[in-house]
Amino acid sequence: MTFSPDHPVIAAARPLIDAVGATLISHENMSAGDIELKWEGEVVAAIRLPPLHGALDRIIESVERELGSKLSELSRNDKQKAIRLLDDQGAFILRRAVEDVADAMKVSRITVYNYLNALHR
Repeated sequence: MTFSPDHPVIAAARPLIDAVGATLISHENMSAGDIELKWEGEVVAAIRLPPLHGALDRIIESVERELGSKLSELSRNDKQKAIRLLDDQGAFILRRAVEDVADAMKVSRITVYNYLNALHR
């Protein structure tokens, strides 16, 4: 099957591909770790997931989209919601995540730790 970026399965997967920062590739260029997109039993394309590097930035961007504003522009309550969303997505298992989130929110690390502690109580 010829690769077509307008194929229905590709069009359906496009929001997910964009949201996770993945790359759409033709089935001819697939590698072992790629995820096949099949339509009626035929591979029409593949999704290549992004490297872990940059994952925190992608998670922050998704939370900002969900909350409708940059982390630094959120109210205190919305910053607490953002911390919950980031935590739910595993952001804080990444090295330096607390520091990077604090910088993005324009708050101290202690504030981020306080929000996290409040969540886990």
